[in-house]
Amino acid sequence: MPFFSDALSRVAPSPTIAVTQKARELTAAGRDIIGLGAGEPDFDTPQHIKDAAISAIERGETKYTAPDGIPELKAAICDKFRRDNGLDYAPEQISVATGGKQVLFNALMATLNPGDEVIVPAPYWVSYPDMVKLAGGEPVIVPAGIETGFRLSAQALEAAITPRTKWLIFNSPSNPTGAGYSRDQLKALTDVLMRHPHVWVMSDDMYEHIAYPGFTFCSPAEVEPQLYDRTLTVNGVSKAYSMTGWRIGYAGGPKPLIDAMRKMISQSTSCPSSISQWAAVAALEGDQSFLADWCAAFRRRRDLVVERLSAIDGMDCPVPDGAFYVYPSIAGLLGRTSAGGALIDSDEAFATALLEETGVAVVFGAAFGLSPHFRISYATSDGALEEACARIARFCEGLH
Repeated sequence: MPFFSDALSRVAPSPTIAVTQKARELTAAGRDIIGLGAGEPDFDTPQHIKDAAISAIERGETKYTAPDGIPELKAAICDKFRRDNGLDYAPEQISVATGGKQVLFNALMATLNPGDEVIVPAPYWVSYPDMVKLAGGEPVIVPAGIETGFRLSAQALEAAITPRTKWLIFNSPSNPTGAGYSRDQLKALTDVLMRHPHVWVMSDDMYEHIAYPGFTFCSPAEVEPQLYDRTLTVNGVSKAYSMTGWRIGYAGGPKPLIDAMRKMISQSTSCPSSISQWAAVAALEGDQSFLADWCAAFRRRRDLVVERLSAIDGMDCPVPDGAFYVYPSIAGLLGRTSAGGALIDSDEAFATALLEETGVAVVFGAAFGLSPHFRISYATSDGALEEACARIARFCEGLH
């Protein structure tokens, strides 16, 4: 009798975490490594948020809370949704969990049965398909390549829907591409969903506040109010407030779904960290002016990386609308051999040789479901990005 579950065999470890860990190990071994794999801002958590956490500790806010969030945080989230998205949720329609990833996981675990299908546009965040599989569902991968600006078309969405479809997972701006959907582009998708009332929408809005001039963020239930009763709008404090390690994600949605997700939390993590919840209250209710400064820094870094990579012969690097990633194509480099003798026959081979020969750690495109590409996180210093791009350029010049 096998010891491990069948569910475990359906999933793989997160490639982004694996790349980051490999970079840490090589650095510890003395290698000069520039890690561009981690999806987290390099800025420190703002001081007023840290002060709120310290104050919560000093007040003794260190006990179990309600499974899915303290009332103060739920109220702050309701205010945020009204202020930023024009969405009116009551506190009983809010779920707070240990990171945005757990919010998504709880919703999938609470709703999927064997044979249920979940549409996942590719490229996708690495965890979407595996979470669907863990919950017993079947991910339906729909390519949205560089020719469409990495955006799912209405025609492709329509063709992917079957009677077994339960969810569409939607992410804008996107990890790994930074591509965002305009209101008109999103309306074309919601028009399709209106024709299929059995399909729910899981909108991952985690990069909402990291958006650049020329792109205006919008969310599905905001664009099509009639989808409100079958949309889970997911967000968190990790990316916008540089609080990845604090582990607070949240969502607004129909009360029966939120109740089901609460049941999942009560039998898994019991509740999110009490200290982190009070810090998240300060994040959502406090000064937001620093976000503009951070976005300006990210935009500067984006422009630097896009300019450097676009100048490399055989590489195509689209300009992202938001988030802090670029997703260049290396289609023009395949079939060549590196200076170190590695055959570049895939994006994984490219990323492996790049790390071994130059010390630059990136994530290969197959991890995100669309090749031949690789992902760079430019949420690091300008100096590190300058040096990394120079190393990548030298590596590509050495291909023959």
